[in-house]
Amino acid sequence: EGINNLVTEADHASEKAIFEVIKNDFPDHYLLSEEAGEIVMDSSFKWIIDPIDGTVNFAHGLPLCCVSVGLEQEGEVILGAVYNPFINEFFFAQRGFGATLNDKKITVSGETEVGKACLVTGFPYTYLDLPNGPLEVFSRLIRKGVPVRRLGSAAIDLCWVAAGRFDGFYEHKLQAWDSAAGFLIVEEAGGRVTDFTGQRYSL
Repeated sequence: EGINNLVTEADHASEKAIFEVIKNDFPDHYLLSEEAGEIVMDSSFKWIIDPIDGTVNFAHGLPLCCVSVGLEQEGEVILGAVYNPFINEFFFAQRGFGATLNDKKITVSGETEVGKACLVTGFPYTYLDLPNGPLEVFSRLIRKGVPVRRLGSAAIDLCWVAAGRFDGFYEHKLQAWDSAAGFLIVEEAGGRVTDFTGQRYSL
C-alpha cells in the first residue's frame, strides 16, 4: 500500500493465530484487524487487533514492534494488551484496574510542562504537508528545543508513555488498531488521552 507501507507474511500469520484464539472462546464476537478489516458479527464486543504494529521495523530486524489487541464493549475499550516479544515486555490494562508492565503496576510521568518534556511521535505516509500537520508541529517543537523521538510503533509509543519513559505522545491520523490497546493502557496508568481539540479521544 504505497512506498514502505509493508505487509509481511508474519502479519498474516500473527493475525491468523490471534483470530483462532478469539474465535475458539468467543465465536460470536466482532473482529476488526488491520489486515483482514472488519468481520462483522451481531455482538456488543469488538476485538481490535494490530497483528504487528511497527511492520517496517520488524521487516528490518529492529526490535521496536509488537502485537496489539484491544477489546471494546458497546463503544468503550475495556481491555488492552500489547506485547513486544523481542524485549519481552507485556503491557496490560483492564478498565478500572490500572495498567501493568510484566505484572508490575505502571504510572505516567509527572511532567506537566511541554518545554521540559521528552515526547514521541509518528509520521503518517500521507497528510505530511497539511497546515498544522505532522512536519509543521514537529518543526515547532524541535525549534523550541523539545526532544521528540520517533520509534515507528504507535502502540509502543503509548505504552512507553504509560510507563513514564516518555512524557507525552502525539500523532496525526491514527487508526483504531494502532491505538485501541495503548489508549486504555495510558488512561489506566493515570494519563489523559484527547483529540487535538482537547476532547476525550475516540477510536
